[in-house]
Amino acid sequence: MDILLTGGAGFIGSHLSEKITDIGHRVTCIDNFNSFYDPALKENNLKDIIDRENFELYRADILDRKIMEDIFSARDFDMVIHLAAMAGVGPSIANAPLYEKINIGGTLNLLENCKKNNIKKFIFASSSSVYGGNKKTPFSEEDSVDLPVSPYAATKKSGELICYTYHHLYDISVFAFRFFTVYGPRQRPEMAIHKFIRNIYSGDPLEIYGDGSSSRDYTYIGDIIEGMLSGLELVEGYEIINLGNSYPVLLSDLVGLIEKATGKKARLRYAGPRPGDVFTTFADIEKAKKLIKYDPETSIEEGLGYFIDWYKEKSEEGILSGPKPE
Repeated sequence: MDILLTGGAGFIGSHLSEKITDIGHRVTCIDNFNSFYDPALKENNLKDIIDRENFELYRADILDRKIMEDIFSARDFDMVIHLAAMAGVGPSIANAPLYEKINIGGTLNLLENCKKNNIKKFIFASSSSVYGGNKKTPFSEEDSVDLPVSPYAATKKSGELICYTYHHLYDISVFAFRFFTVYGPRQRPEMAIHKFIRNIYSGDPLEIYGDGSSSRDYTYIGDIIEGMLSGLELVEGYEIINLGNSYPVLLSDLVGLIEKATGKKARLRYAGPRPGDVFTTFADIEKAKKLIKYDPETSIEEGLGYFIDWYKEKSEEGILSGPKPE
């Protein structure tokens, strides 16, 4: 299979690039290495696969129509996996027009090229944030997602809708995977688990938004990748699919687990809830189990251990900033 993968140097994308090339498929990776976080981290993400014969990297922007047309015309792609996006709830509130431009405009640009090049399979990275402040748990794909509470969530809902339109008009099959708080090695530096572990090793306080009773359905990167790989050969029609762990963890409990895993006591600093944040996420994964045989196996305790091992290794190598863990 010949696959075009956007955002392929990022957290999820680099893991997916590795696994897809491991099993013999070809990956053409597009990533613009922007400054949302240190581009050197993305460079490191790809260091083990950059020279593989079945991997090709384009340092390009999905908004650049001419470059996208050139890339699409260079090969006969069997599928597009679209992970590239501006991420994060808080930053989207600070700069909503940028999120609209990249997350909606970029997705539309890719779908247009799929139409022009007769590419009939498309995987779209959506997000649990589309569920907004839904009170019913666990969150099901059948739930209403008409009330997003951040620009980021709104752009992801918009992406799902645009994908459906192109499925309806041009018979492009789409799987839209709604990811639930993915963590693990290579996680972005501003995300909670990475930031908390960095701060606990440096002695800086962990900032807790609210009273610690909010919860997230933390999902280990390995489980997410296995789910996506299982779906590669099954993309047909239009499906929205939750990929989560279906086991929410309280923020206060997460802090305790990090303290136990690192052997260090956290200093806490409490702040009010942040605009755009939701109180809980909780994935109903029955559809994923039936449709793609999805079966997440990694507990939060195991996943934190894997992340800390990676964090220590990269700190020793000087890849990550901050003091080296003791």
